Amino acid sequence: MSQEVKLSVSNIEKSFPGVKALDRIEFSVRKGSVHVLCGENGAGKSTLMKIINGIYQPDAGKILIDGQEVQIKNPIQARSLGISMIFQELNYIPEMTIEESLFVGNWPLDKMKKVDWPEIRKRTVALLKEEGLNYSPTTKLKNLAVYDIQMLEIIKAISYQSDIIIMDEPTSAITQKEVDLLFKKIFELRSRGAAIIYISHKMDEIFKIADDITIFRDGKVIDSRPKEELDIDTVISLMVGRKLSNNFPKVDVPIGNVILETKNITGELFDDISFNVKKGEVVGFAGLMGAGRSEVMRAIFGLDPIYSGEILINGKKVSIKKVQDSISKKVVMLSEDRRRYGIIPVRSVKENISISNLNKFIYSGKLHAQKENETVSYYCEKMNVKTPSFETNIEALSGGNQQKVLLAKWLITDPEVFIVDEPTRGIDVGAKYEIYKLISDLVADGKSVIMVSSELPELIGMCDRIYVMAKGNIMGSLEKENFSQENIMRLATASITKH
Repeated sequence: MSQEVKLSVSNIEKSFPGVKALDRIEFSVRKGSVHVLCGENGAGKSTLMKIINGIYQPDAGKILIDGQEVQIKNPIQARSLGISMIFQELNYIPEMTIEESLFVGNWPLDKMKKVDWPEIRKRTVALLKEEGLNYSPTTKLKNLAVYDIQMLEIIKAISYQSDIIIMDEPTSAITQKEVDLLFKKIFELRSRGAAIIYISHKMDEIFKIADDITIFRDGKVIDSRPKEELDIDTVISLMVGRKLSNNFPKVDVPIGNVILETKNITGELFDDISFNVKKGEVVGFAGLMGAGRSEVMRAIFGLDPIYSGEILINGKKVSIKKVQDSISKKVVMLSEDRRRYGIIPVRSVKENISISNLNKFIYSGKLHAQKENETVSYYCEKMNVKTPSFETNIEALSGGNQQKVLLAKWLITDPEVFIVDEPTRGIDVGAKYEIYKLISDLVADGKSVIMVSSELPELIGMCDRIYVMAKGNIMGSLEKENFSQENIMRLATASITKH
C-alpha cells in the first residue's frame, strides 16, 4: 500500500456563532487507502469535509493536494481538483428525474454548446446497468425511496472518476446487499490509487474497510492510528470520552391496555395489516428494505391514504385522512427522511420545535415568547441538543442534533403513541444512547412507541415485541423470549402465502 500522502490539512480552524467547530486540525489521507473518521455528531467531521469540498471556507489553516497548497472556493472547483463527496444528508430536488440528478452541474454539451440530452440518457442507462439498478432514467426522485436516492448519490460521486472521494455515512439508508456492492466498489477504487475518506458510526463497517482511523471529539483530533492498533471498545471510548456500559438502556415497565390497533388496513404498498400496541410498550417493525414498514407508518400518520380497514385508538374507530388528524389523536411520527419530512432548514431551532404546537404559545391574539423560550429550553436540555443558540438555523446543526430537535418538536405535543422510523440512522453511539434513553423514559411514563429499524440489534435491545414484514405483509410477530437475528431474518425472507 502506498505511503504517499494524497491530501492533507494543517492547522485548520473553523468557528460558527457561539461554537468552535474545528480547532487546529491536522489530518492526512494516503493514496490507495481508506481513512475512516469517527466521532460523535457535532465533533467536526462533516465540517472538515465540507471545507475540503469547498462548501465552507476555513478561518485558518492549509489544504494540500499532492503536496501543493490549494484554495478550494466551491464544490465545482473541488471537483476540478479531483474531489467528490457523498453527503450524509440527502440534498435532492424531488421533481428532478434520475438522469437530471446524475448530471446536474456536470452537463455534457453537444457541438452547439447545448445540453446533450441523448448523451445524458446513454450514460445514465449505462451507469444504472453497471450498478445493477433497474430504474428508468426518467423516473422522478420523489417516486423513489430513501435508499434508492442514496444509491444514486453514491453512483454520481463515483462516476466522476475522482482521486479523492469523501463518503459521509453512505450506508445509512441502503440494504446489506447494496452495502456489499459499495464495499466492493470502494476496494476497486482503492486498488486504482484513490484516496477515500469514509465517515461512519457503524463499528462493524469501520473495521471491515479501514486502513487508518482518526477519532474526532469536540472539534479536535483525539487520535489517529492504523486500524490494527485499535479495537471497537477503544474507538468508542475515544469518541465519547467515557465508557458506555450498556448500549441499550431498556427498562421493563408494566404493560397496559391496547392503545392503538389496526384491523386489516390496506394501502398502495401494503396489504391486510393487523397489529396492536399497548401502553408502556415498545413495538418493533423489522423487514428488508421495501418490505412496506415505512409505508404502513406513513398511512397511520395521515401522510398516505388507507384504502380499506380500520384504525382504533383506545378501542374507538378513528378516521385519519391527514397529519393533523393523527396529531389530534396524540399519534406522532419521526420520519426516516428528516430532510424532506422533518426539518425546516431555513428556520431556527426554536421555530422547528414550537411549530408542532403553536396553540401552546399563541393565545389571546399574540405570541407568548417567554413561554415559548422556556418550553424550547426545557426540551433542548432534556434532549441534550448542542446548538450555539435557539435562534440558530437548524440546517447548521449536525445530523444527530437535528434528530434530537425533531424529537423535541413532537414531545411538546404530549403524544400517547410515538412512531419512530429509523430513529438512529446516521447518529453516533453517544447520541443513540440518548435516544434509547428517551424511548425508555416515554414508555415509563405510560406512552407507547412503534420503532421501525433496519438495525436488528437495536430492535432486539429495545423492543417488547417485534412484527416482521415482507413485500407489504406481516409475516409474523416475535415475543421477547424468541428474539434473535436468525428468527427475524427467517420471517423477513419467508414466502408469502395467502390463506
